[in-house]
Amino acid sequence: MNMKGRSLLSLKDLSTKEIRFLLDEALDFKKNRSTYIQNQPLKGRTLGMIFQKRSTRTRVSTETAMFELGGHALFLGKDDIQLGVNESLDDTAKVLGRMVSGILARVFAHTDVEALAEHAGVPVINALSNQYHPLQGLADIMTIEEHLGKLHGVNIAWIGDGNNVCHSLMIASIKMGMNMHIATPEGYEPASTVVEYCEKHASSNQIKLSHDPIKSVDSANVVVTDTFISMGQESETQEKLRKFEGFQVNEQLVSHADREFIFLHCLPRHKEEVSDEVIYGPHSVVFDEAENRLHTVAAVLKNVL
Repeated sequence: MNMKGRSLLSLKDLSTKEIRFLLDEALDFKKNRSTYIQNQPLKGRTLGMIFQKRSTRTRVSTETAMFELGGHALFLGKDDIQLGVNESLDDTAKVLGRMVSGILARVFAHTDVEALAEHAGVPVINALSNQYHPLQGLADIMTIEEHLGKLHGVNIAWIGDGNNVCHSLMIASIKMGMNMHIATPEGYEPASTVVEYCEKHASSNQIKLSHDPIKSVDSANVVVTDTFISMGQESETQEKLRKFEGFQVNEQLVSHADREFIFLHCLPRHKEEVSDEVIYGPHSVVFDEAENRLHTVAAVLKNVL
C-alpha cells in the first residue's frame, strides 16, 4: 500500500484498510526486527523531531526506529531551534522541509502540526497535540489485538479525562469496529467535534458517553485511563483532583469488567488514576503497550518517509 509522502495528523487521515496495513507492518517489524535492521529500508532518510513537550516513550521509540531502519533522527527541543521565538512556525517548516525527509512534532496546539504539514512540503507526523495522539492510538489497538486476538466487537471502557488519547482511541474504535464507553466527570467530556465525527462515521452506536465509571466498565474487554492532569495543566491540579474523585481505576471498579479484561495506560501513571493492584496486576498490559510504541512508529516511518 503506497503511503509515501503522506502526513499523519490524526487517525482520521487513515482509512480502515490503511490502519490494518500499518498494524500488520508493526506486527511484522516486531516479529522480524533483525531483518529490518539488516535491510535498512530508510537508509539515507532524515527525520526532524520537534519536541515542545518532554517525552520518554515517544522520543526513545522514534529515535530507535529511525536508527534500526537505517535512517537518522534529529532531536529539536524547544531550546534548540528558533521555533516561535525569532522565526515563525511557517518559516521553520519551510526551512526544515528543504533539509529533512520528514518531520515528527510533539506540540501543545494542534494548529502547529497543521501549519507544519501545510508549509513543510514533506510528511509531518503528529507525535502528540492537544487534540490527538495518533501514534498512541495505533499502539493501543495493536496491544488490544495481540492480547484479545481481535478488534472487531471489542468493548472498551475509558475512565477519566476526554483528552487527546481518548480522541484517538475513539477514532480507532469506529474505524476498526470496536465499541467505546467513555466515562468522564462533568465538564471533561471528549471534544464535541470529535464526538460529532465519530457519530457521523460510526456504523452503529459504537461511542457512548456517561459520567458513571461503573456503567462504562460493565462487561468491558478493555479498561483504559490516562493522566488526569496533562502537561500544561499543572495550575488546575487541585481542582481536577477534586472533580476526578471516584474515577480511579481500582480493584473494586474493574470487578465489573469482563473476567478476562486487559488494562491499558499510556504512561506515565499517577496513583490517583489507577491503583497499584491494577497497573501491576495480572490484567495489566501497559508495558507491552509501551513497547508497541516502537513497532507502530517504525511502521509509520517506513511507509510515509
